[in-house]
Amino acid sequence: MEPIVLSTTFAQDGPGAHKGYDYSRAGNPTRGALERCIASLEGATDGIAFGSGCAATTAVLLMLKSGDHVLVGDDVYGGTFRIFDKVLAQFGLEASFIDMSNPARVDEAMRPNTRLVWLETPSNPMLKVFDIAAIAAVTAARGVPLAVDNTFATPMLQRPLALGATLVVHSTTKYLNGHSDVVGGAVLTSDAAIAERLRFLQKSVGGVPSPFDCYLVLRGLKTLAIRMKRHVETARIVVDHLARHPQVTRVHYPGLKSHPGHDVAARQMSAPGGMISFELNGALEQAAAFLRALRIFACAESLGGVESLAEHPAIMTHASLPPEARRALGIGDGLIRLSVGLEDPADLVADMARGFDEAR
Repeated sequence: MEPIVLSTTFAQDGPGAHKGYDYSRAGNPTRGALERCIASLEGATDGIAFGSGCAATTAVLLMLKSGDHVLVGDDVYGGTFRIFDKVLAQFGLEASFIDMSNPARVDEAMRPNTRLVWLETPSNPMLKVFDIAAIAAVTAARGVPLAVDNTFATPMLQRPLALGATLVVHSTTKYLNGHSDVVGGAVLTSDAAIAERLRFLQKSVGGVPSPFDCYLVLRGLKTLAIRMKRHVETARIVVDHLARHPQVTRVHYPGLKSHPGHDVAARQMSAPGGMISFELNGALEQAAAFLRALRIFACAESLGGVESLAEHPAIMTHASLPPEARRALGIGDGLIRLSVGLEDPADLVADMARGFDEAR
């Protein structure tokens, strides 16, 4: 097991003659092991770890400057939206949110000052699927980097760099760690100049993970492949149950042939993942009753852990989006997002039955 190196400073042979490490904000052996491991999984030459997914996102955006424009997929995590809309907008960074289901729209929405394209696929919480290779072809022709948040899929199911992306971003809090006991993030790239800039920002801004957190994520990565296999297997059973339930009006899951992005997902993902969103027939009262009745699914934010979670995006993870933006995306009062864990599938189905009974 990788040792946890807690030292904040490292002895040098003389002034400036360090032995690979000088100060833990700039570099730490345990963090370095984690960075190399995730980079290997994503097929990247460089990995840069951060103290949270939001810190990783912010570091990527700090490579830009006032007056630059970022083209963003319309369906993103609420915290990502908040960084664009509430934090960096005040410093003159412009962001446009568009549906990237048709790659031609990306080309049409480009501006002379567009310096980055950012997307999640599958997206959060509507499970939209965007064609990474097709969008990467558009951005490459313009000389604009493409960043893909791969948190939902993980490198076990999807490898954006192999499809043409420039950067991959993860909240390591989620599937990579997998045990709901660490907050962390990472950026992976094979662009040497971008990696150098991100390492400078990592050191200068200081949003670094602790050595113990890096150790825990490394521990989680040892079971990532087998966990993802089980997440997907159980999610398929849950989706099948939801798709046939009379109280469910729609299920959002890339593995369904009815999903608009099914063909793209089948092409760029090895499996459709363990995240599901569905629309309950009813309004907020019914959705709240469903969530309160659950005993195995925990009503909680976050995702990707060994335990199953259920949440209400409009009130919880995506409350930072303006109501009109939520309506445009389809994030209504009846939308519920599930993170399917490793419990017995029959127990999860029985738990949802309790929820549906209360939501009648």
